[in-house]
Amino acid sequence: MLAIGLMSGTSLDGVDAALIETDGEAHVRPIAFHGKDYTDVDRARLAGATAAALTYDRPRDTPVIAAAAGLITRTHAAAVRELLTQGGVSAEDIGVIGFHGQTVAHRPDRGWTWQVGDGAALAATTGIDVVADLRSADVAAGGQGAPLLPVYHAALAAGMDGPVAVLNLGGVANVTFVGAGDLIAFDTGPANGLVDDWVAAATGARFDDGGRLAATGQVHDDVLDSLLDHPFFDQPPPKSLDRADFTIQPARGLSAADGAATLTAFTAATVALALEQLPVRPRRLLVAGGGRRNPVMLAMIAERTGLAPESTESLGWNGDAVEAEGFAYMAARSINGLPISFPGTTGAPRPLTGGTLHRARR
Repeated sequence: MLAIGLMSGTSLDGVDAALIETDGEAHVRPIAFHGKDYTDVDRARLAGATAAALTYDRPRDTPVIAAAAGLITRTHAAAVRELLTQGGVSAEDIGVIGFHGQTVAHRPDRGWTWQVGDGAALAATTGIDVVADLRSADVAAGGQGAPLLPVYHAALAAGMDGPVAVLNLGGVANVTFVGAGDLIAFDTGPANGLVDDWVAAATGARFDDGGRLAATGQVHDDVLDSLLDHPFFDQPPPKSLDRADFTIQPARGLSAADGAATLTAFTAATVALALEQLPVRPRRLLVAGGGRRNPVMLAMIAERTGLAPESTESLGWNGDAVEAEGFAYMAARSINGLPISFPGTTGAPRPLTGGTLHRARR
């Protein structure tokens, strides 16, 4: 079938929309990709909703959350329309949309994870069936609800001379180990999230473009050591993080460049720690997500891991599209009753499907 995947990450940069052809198993053929940036106003509204959600002990609707959910639904519907035009297909050609929504809080330790966005409204607006809320079933069963992309990473990496590790450098980083035996994956630590927060606070820019600020700074080992002295890194996988589990507070007092360098080194150090928790050393480290565009971060990862990070583009993958493609793939699996999370990826008690299907009224 043709399937659309929609992803809005914790970096709050915009909506990624991808069109693929898939059977939800071995067959995957990417067709089109469209990125739609948020405006500064929209980004501020989503950041405000995330800040509010972190104060709640459980998900609950409030005006700020309802406004964020409406914004997410509208922008995703617009992204679908633009992707259909770009791909030269109509809504009637599409079998399903995988709608991730926007994570405003991720608290599997409390038994919940919260992605806002109205799947039923998206189905009604686009005229396409929508699978939404893809994480909750896993969390309800005792899993971490993240990462979910490993099942798609495994499909992409099938046939490679393994073992390989697929590293996604988004707001939070996660790694997927594809080798003999069961699929293994977990969050490794912050990726771009802390660096983005630091640069925004120190310079007003949204992110460290090309790692240029970090390249001029010095890594402060005392600050780095304090960041690494967190119980998360001693926990065995599978494990997951909320973007807000770490803050830039330990770097306060550093210059803008030194803070960027130290927080970038923190990402690299946590990737190295994560690789030590894999069953065997991977032969290759394949990198997707926005962090693959940061040569300073990649150089630090190479230095600390002894592996040369390979951008997914070198494999013919679109590194911007992988996450959105993954949710299209998972939606196809969901409507066919196939699992999207596994004991080795989220800590689920058994392979589990997930998602809520919203039928379009055609």
